Amino acid sequence: MKVRVDVMLKTGVLDPQGEAVRRALGNLGFDGVEAVRQGKVIELDLADGTSEDDIKKMCEKLLANTVIENYTINVLSGEVQ
Repeated sequence: MKVRVDVMLKTGVLDPQGEAVRRALGNLGFDGVEAVRQGKVIELDLADGTSEDDIKKMCEKLLANTVIENYTINVLSGEVQ
């Protein structure tokens, strides 16, 4: 089973990398960019039948800092138990 986890900073949390990208785009002449939020994408190849609860535990223990980040789980192929 293939799973994608998208991790983004929560609304209101300062995103210095996103701000650096926004400024760099402006310096390159892309004046219409008002804000940028940068996150991360993690793809996992898991054994078929891995439970949704186990995937959430992976996210909360390692893949995302739930104090400042939100995450979403997307099953790309296979089935979650």
